[in-house]
Amino acid sequence: MIEELMASLKRRIDPFGVTTSVLNAQVAWMMHPQELSRAIGTMSGDIIALQTHLMQRALGLPSDDVIMPKADDARFADTVWSEFATWDIVKESYLAITHRLEDMLFETPGLSDKERRRATFWVRKWLNAMAPTNFFLTNPVALNKFVETHGESLVRGFGNFMRDAQAKNIRIVDQDAFKVGTDLAITPGRVVFRNRLVELLHYTSTTAKVHQTPIVLITPWINKFYILDLTPRRSMVKYLTDQGYSVFITSWKNPTAEMGDVNFDNYLLEGVDQVVDVARKLSNSPQVHLAGYCIGGTLVATFMAWASRHYSEKDMPVAHWTLFTTLTDFSKPGDIDVYIDEGSISALEEKMARTGFLEGDDMASSFRMLRSNSLIWHYFERSYLFGEPLPPIDVLFWNTDTTRMPAAMHSFYLREMYLQNNLVKRDVLTIAGEQIDLDRITQPLYAVGAEDDHIVPWRQSYKIRRYVNVNAPVRFVLTTSGHIFGIVNAVVTPPRRNFWVADPQRNESSDFLIQSVFIQYL
Repeated sequence: MIEELMASLKRRIDPFGVTTSVLNAQVAWMMHPQELSRAIGTMSGDIIALQTHLMQRALGLPSDDVIMPKADDARFADTVWSEFATWDIVKESYLAITHRLEDMLFETPGLSDKERRRATFWVRKWLNAMAPTNFFLTNPVALNKFVETHGESLVRGFGNFMRDAQAKNIRIVDQDAFKVGTDLAITPGRVVFRNRLVELLHYTSTTAKVHQTPIVLITPWINKFYILDLTPRRSMVKYLTDQGYSVFITSWKNPTAEMGDVNFDNYLLEGVDQVVDVARKLSNSPQVHLAGYCIGGTLVATFMAWASRHYSEKDMPVAHWTLFTTLTDFSKPGDIDVYIDEGSISALEEKMARTGFLEGDDMASSFRMLRSNSLIWHYFERSYLFGEPLPPIDVLFWNTDTTRMPAAMHSFYLREMYLQNNLVKRDVLTIAGEQIDLDRITQPLYAVGAEDDHIVPWRQSYKIRRYVNVNAPVRFVLTTSGHIFGIVNAVVTPPRRNFWVADPQRNESSDFLIQSVFIQYL
């Protein structure tokens, strides 16, 4: 009866499991009293250690922290959190409660792994919101700034709050810091093709000699194209043209309500297939090098499987291809998995049915929630408590320049890729009239994963090696940093990034990359 009640509640008012996943975890613990007793016993040990630490600090005695912040947790980086006993006690108490609750939820008996992860995810979001760094009276850095500026920091912070309240969003970048075409996306190029879904931009080489095979870049349709053409220093397009390449890049239409029935087949046929054909003809080249970024890469992988069946070997329009931080195997898609199940997808489909599309801000909010400390509460603290101005960062500006997604396309993508993981199943998906199988792809592949990528975990992006044809040459590169900066980073001296390279065989796991690669430096 309890399970039926929870399922009904979830379908009706909580499709993403914000509340019901936590209630399920609580019920599960109550139904397993022995496991609960052991967990409480473990927690009592933590409490004793924490009390000892607090007493020693309160008496002015040295004491090592009981709980250390995680390596990627910058909230307590300021030395005031360690040097002063009062603030150290606040920090340690918060971290102890947080870590123990998360550990308990991860170990919840009687729940599936996914339900445990979902309950932990939403409790972590609540704990992140309750961090002492998010409140003026429990944030020593904010208090110091208030004293140093004679209250001006809080006045500015209130102004920033009113600005964001009007925008109905916690802003992360100054909206007037950049202008596309003036500060960003300024590599000289021109539109050479346009249809209802896409514009194709062409950038000519800046060198006297030009490589015969052009590069066609398929960008994600959930963001604007200029992620690969930011400022000149961070522009992949400019870098490639300076190396003698003719570059084509897609700029996808921001769909309107009338485009609600545009589907995945349309994106493949009217998008990738047509732009590849245009690039070949304009370059007078029989084949292109095709590259895809993020979900643009998923579309490229799908196109390669489709083209391997649709075209004869001598008519194959792609000579070789590249995937940047791309999922093809969606069995373990990372933190975004907490949003993916039948109930949440159905809820999104109902919402999209009313408008014909999914708003870009909805998608952006979901991704920001995955890293709420760095993408939400960091700016909450800086803007409202410190009174700091928003940073003029080009990548953040691009990240907030969102686009919509047509209902039919997005529903297909969520169901067939994330929910069913059908892309890696042989001849299960029929795309544009062809049953597709990644195993038919024999063209050389260069795939890149990012070590700290929370959107496309690198071990999942590596799995493309498992599915393309055994005879297809594959080079896999693992770069430092995350989903964006792992790909978009300047070539500088001394280098700021490093990467690992391997030419794995089909039966070799991702551990092979760690065990046998050599390090190179950008």
